[in-house]
Amino acid sequence: MSKFTVIKGSCTVMFAYDVGFGISLDRAERLLATSKTGRTQREYLRYDRKSPRSFEYRPAPLRLTRKGETISIGDHRTEPEVNFTVYDFGAVSVSYTIPIQGPLDGLATLSETLYENQSLVADSRARVAALLNDMRDAVVKPGMLPMVEDYIVYRVESFDCGDTFASDFVSHARSEFAAVLRAEQGPLSEQEISDATSSLVSYSTADAAIIDWNAAILFGPDMDDVIGVLDFANVELLEMRFLDDQLDRALESAYAATARRARAYWSTGASLREVAGLQMDSSLLFETVNNTLKLLGDQYLARVYRKAADRFHLPAWDTSVLRKLNTLEGLYEKLHDRQTARRMEVLEWIVIILIATE
Repeated sequence: MSKFTVIKGSCTVMFAYDVGFGISLDRAERLLATSKTGRTQREYLRYDRKSPRSFEYRPAPLRLTRKGETISIGDHRTEPEVNFTVYDFGAVSVSYTIPIQGPLDGLATLSETLYENQSLVADSRARVAALLNDMRDAVVKPGMLPMVEDYIVYRVESFDCGDTFASDFVSHARSEFAAVLRAEQGPLSEQEISDATSSLVSYSTADAAIIDWNAAILFGPDMDDVIGVLDFANVELLEMRFLDDQLDRALESAYAATARRARAYWSTGASLREVAGLQMDSSLLFETVNNTLKLLGDQYLARVYRKAADRFHLPAWDTSVLRKLNTLEGLYEKLHDRQTARRMEVLEWIVIILIATE
């Protein structure tokens, strides 16, 4: 075991939920401010590092802090304040903070306890449901989906690892960090260790970020912007999962509509309207999610996002969603052609009846 002690640190546990088709952030801010249940503010990326101003949220999400009861997580307890981040495309992220300190093996134990922790999941769902109720008038098509995406960030602000720089120390304690990232206390293979610690991002010798699919470990005092980007990536993964599931159901409905022989003229019209509505909603949500965080320029936060996107397989999710959107568009065109042909057939019969009547 490598000698590594956390002097000051925290563990941030994030849960992402979808609560509606869209949210008016300005109206939600007014509603939540009048409820007097916590502090609200708009979330902007801080530019502590030199980077182009094109990297930003559009629009800036709404950040809310509410007090609550602490929750026991093994030998640890969450802080009483819980943070919410509300996005205009209908997603809400809720995060809990757990103070951490001590040797590295203690983080491995905490990581295993946090993996799919049902106490936190239940509490986060209840808190988001209460938040949705407070800002319901600002939400388009309000409704909380059952699916949830969680992610854990271990933030080490100060630590003791001898004279080794943070970015160099990762290579000396790869197996220990891999155990924390993968929530495994048993021995891992060299292949698994290499994979878990391969996504390393560093801006200076005093900081480092190891990003994996289940968790990330950050070293350095100023990492709020990195946590914000990881939070958004986790929310984006939730929305891509939701879109993929919604498109699966839309395709099933569209396939059924194209396969059956409708006996009435209006049955095809109803199917056409249904498919068109699903196609429009899915396309709008896909574009909104992908355009919320602007990624222009090769700099630190953009690299953090790309590492997280790669770990979450977001490019593969994007490809799957786009392919299904294209398939849905093709089915829509077939239904439209069927409706047009049926309309022409009805008109021809009307003409024949009029001629026969004459």
